[in-house]
Amino acid sequence: MTDPAKKTVILTGASRGIGHATVQRFSNEGWQIITCSREDIPAHCKADPNWTHHIPTDLFNAESVSAFIKRANEILGKAPLHALVNNAAVSPKTPYKERLGCLNGDIARWREVFELNFFTPLTLCRGFASALHRGSKDSGGAIINITSIAGHAIHPFAGSAYSTSKAALSALTRELAVEFAELGVRVNAVAPGEIATEMIGPEYEPLIERIPMKRMGTADEVAGTVYQLCNADFGYVTGGEIFVTGGQHVY
Repeated sequence: MTDPAKKTVILTGASRGIGHATVQRFSNEGWQIITCSREDIPAHCKADPNWTHHIPTDLFNAESVSAFIKRANEILGKAPLHALVNNAAVSPKTPYKERLGCLNGDIARWREVFELNFFTPLTLCRGFASALHRGSKDSGGAIINITSIAGHAIHPFAGSAYSTSKAALSALTRELAVEFAELGVRVNAVAPGEIATEMIGPEYEPLIERIPMKRMGTADEVAGTVYQLCNADFGYVTGGEIFVTGGQHVY
């Protein structure tokens, strides 16, 4: 790593939305950042001195994920990893943005959704366990899984494959928390609700009436929650899931 005095975070799905906002938050706090996604990072971000490495990776593909783990561990060397943020996910819809349920969703597509939304986070946690353990020795060692409000209740737009994969990721977070505690690593989840990103269309506007705070959240608000969970102030918090929903999840 370029500066062993700085903390380091690895994040998936960094090119836009919540992932991109989270990278910016960690960079603003002086962390070094290693990212991966299918897309390249925006041109203006390549000048960020803290965003040290971006590795193009097909997170649907197990071999590509393994190659990313190998390359990132080579970059780390014997340096610690202080945080892993599993953010990348997919929620397929029809060309008309129709919700895909249990009866009209292609089974092969279900398997792809679970590969990215569930198995890839599991694989990354296993692949970076040693580096995270090293990070735990200097007040680090945290895993954050980005789940969803859709993993806890039926959502009008999120499909069944996405929702059930996020519910599985919530359960995985609890299982990981128990096992990684032996390594000194904390594992928590952040469940966003309706967040205003480029992926949100006008069809989401009616949902605002079901949000007690009467507005959508911002990617920066999710990023701030992720960042705080990686800090020593939350050193006794593991196995939890924080809802960033403006209160929508209580309905």
